[in-house]
Amino acid sequence: MNLKPKKLFLPLILISLFCTLLFGSCSTPQTDEREPILKLLYWQAPTILNPHLASGFKDFDASRIVYEPLASYDKNDRLIPFLAAEIPTIENGGVAKDGKSVIWKLKEDVFWSDGEPFTSEDVVFTYQFITNPDVAAASSEYYSGIETVEALDDYTVKITFKDVTPGWSVPFTGQNGTILPKHIFEEYNGANIREARANQMPIGTGPYEVVEFKPGDIIIYEANPNYWEKGKPFIEKVELKGGGDATSAARAVLQTGDADFAFNLQVEANILKQLEAAGKGKVLANFGPQVERILFNFTDPNKTAETGERSHVDFPHPFFSDRRVREAFNLAIDRDTIA
Repeated sequence: MNLKPKKLFLPLILISLFCTLLFGSCSTPQTDEREPILKLLYWQAPTILNPHLASGFKDFDASRIVYEPLASYDKNDRLIPFLAAEIPTIENGGVAKDGKSVIWKLKEDVFWSDGEPFTSEDVVFTYQFITNPDVAAASSEYYSGIETVEALDDYTVKITFKDVTPGWSVPFTGQNGTILPKHIFEEYNGANIREARANQMPIGTGPYEVVEFKPGDIIIYEANPNYWEKGKPFIEKVELKGGGDATSAARAVLQTGDADFAFNLQVEANILKQLEAAGKGKVLANFGPQVERILFNFTDPNKTAETGERSHVDFPHPFFSDRRVREAFNLAIDRDTIA
């Protein structure tokens, strides 16, 4: 796969690119040779590489090629296995008929980037970590319906839910389901979690490992020699640079060639067309599962109820509660540019 002749400016989230280019959704190369480096520009700079402590997509996405979930959804909305050996179903006995439990079988011969084996104990620990209130994990809400997580053996995990649920595939899947190494984080499973060095230099099962991280600036990844899927990733090194303005990022890809890909939606369409006309790159739009939206706060955030609750319904917003103001915002939206 040759990435060099054509530069791309991508108005989409980072993980969509990684799933396409690094994990092999595109055609498989006929050679074992890897492209030397992929240079990426992100609209914000990551500050932490623990996905369960992430403060936004910038941290989730930067962590995702180091850590992996049991499974995740592909572009056709199909659940596909990563660390799981197969997707549980009622037919294969993985999903209980009563809807209260699911059994995941894990891939064997998977290793963390430091050479330690990945087992079901890592999955159990990840649950304990996420649900520990002292950790204050950003992903804890996705695990609130779980009663227990048990390791039946080294490569089998059973999740029992508090109630009947159709959402058995929510925990341990997607960006909120990445598995952490027990042997690395066990001593930091509490209020001291921010002291863990692995928050900046993670040990994962994914296709890349971090060799340099300057929070708020740049991350350098190199291919993980212990990655379980042989022949992948296709690219030897990834450089992720964060920050800067959107127009400069577009120029770096479409005009100067200083970067291979950039991600940002905040560039006017006419500017992108002018830059793209140079013929050095291409603008691609990609649909994904995430939707950006603007919500009106109908309550006054500057007033507090007797209970201590801010933004209480008893205190309407001084101007957003006015229908005419909301209609004015509606008229001001440039739908042609968004489309």
